[in-house]
Amino acid sequence: MTFKVFPPLILFASIWLHPSAQAFNPAHLEQLRQTGSCIECDLSGVQLADALLSNTNLKGANLAGANLIRADLRRANLEYANLSGASLVSANLTDAKLTGANLIVAALIGANLTRANLAGAGLSLAKLANTNLVGANLSLAELRAADLSNANLTAADLSGADLREADLDNTILNNAKLSYAIMPDGTLLP
Repeated sequence: MTFKVFPPLILFASIWLHPSAQAFNPAHLEQLRQTGSCIECDLSGVQLADALLSNTNLKGANLAGANLIRADLRRANLEYANLSGASLVSANLTDAKLTGANLIVAALIGANLTRANLAGAGLSLAKLANTNLVGANLSLAELRAADLSNANLTAADLSGADLREADLDNTILNNAKLSYAIMPDGTLLP
């Protein structure tokens, strides 16, 4: 009798049997608490709901899957940080630096991103419903299939952004810059 093993089953078994892939480094969390800075550190899966993290430097940090619900991240440096799958529901990211950050599948529902710099950020499949993005820089951002319903993008810079398949129901785009943006239907604006 011959048995056939299917590659997808092997992949699933290896993921299922692997210990938690999102275990943060406790020393990195302590460094953040002591200094307010943790550049390129591993904080994946960390629980920081309601945390006071304004003015912190988390440039290049791995915060994948982190719980940052209602966190105060005003003026935080999160450039090139990995926030994929993170929960930032109702977080305050006013004036935060998120240039080149990975926010794929992140939950930012009801978050405040006023004047945040998200230039070149990856926001595909991100949940941005009811989010305040007034004056935010989203130039060259990847927003494919993102939920921007009821979001406020007044005076936001979306130049060159990819909005294909994005949900823009009831989105406020007053005075938004949309030059060379790819709209949800695939149309490229001049």
